[in-house]
Amino acid sequence: MAREFDDRIQFDQDRQVMEVDFSDFTFDSSETVNRVYDRIEGRIAATGEELWFFLINLNGTRIDSSAWVAYARRGRALNLAHSMGTVRYDASPETAAQIERAARTEAFDPNLLTSRADALVRIGQMPSRRRGPRVQHDPNYVETDFFHRISFDEDSRIMEADFSWFTFHHSRDVNDFYDHIEARIAASGYDKWFFLINYEGTQILPAAWVQYAHRGKTLNIAHSLGSVRFAPGSETEADIRLRAESQDFRPNIRNTRAEALARIEEMRMEHGYPATAIGAVSASAG
Repeated sequence: MAREFDDRIQFDQDRQVMEVDFSDFTFDSSETVNRVYDRIEGRIAATGEELWFFLINLNGTRIDSSAWVAYARRGRALNLAHSMGTVRYDASPETAAQIERAARTEAFDPNLLTSRADALVRIGQMPSRRRGPRVQHDPNYVETDFFHRISFDEDSRIMEADFSWFTFHHSRDVNDFYDHIEARIAASGYDKWFFLINYEGTQILPAAWVQYAHRGKTLNIAHSLGSVRFAPGSETEADIRLRAESQDFRPNIRNTRAEALARIEEMRMEHGYPATAIGAVSASAG
């Protein structure tokens, strides 16, 4: 579906507008929402520009009740990360009512107009927030901020990544941390590890999600024997579960570190590794 949706996403460099055509399209499930929004995020990333005005055609759009939570959540995240202003037009009465209700609940301006021409006029009245040819993020962290958050247990072949109470503000934070992880794996003596990831209190802000999903997927393909996550905050857990629907991975989220280690032990057995004492692993990696 992602590639099939490409014709519905257009960029006008002169107006700094990304136009998305949802006309006569049905979001029939949460998975459909996530696949479409993954593709929109990917297309934005490919432009090299992080900020655009959004022009959304909602003529004849249908959003099933099973898809609405995902649609609202992914749309809000996309707007926070990449929109300098969003204008929607030609909404059907049903969709318009849903958007108006969401606007009242989440305190945003739906900017819902009746024609594309009027929508473009509205966008033309909005100020651009672009500064220079490309957004350049300043680093929020240095190498020492990452070092003690990564540890390796050779006996159990577990790499533990401690993202607890860490905030990924934007793509620069993601790239800096994941570059560090890849360098540490390269120096570890083993190419593949079981990944144990602590998400307690982690924040992945909207501007970081596209690159976070990309680097995480790439790292897992190259170096993971299996990944288990534990103790994520409610917001992060919801985002991980949503994106897992469309990116073909099992979120493997557990409530506690002990439960996560137990799941890794199951994975170890599936891979033919000898059993370990979970208590000993927990003590050595803690």
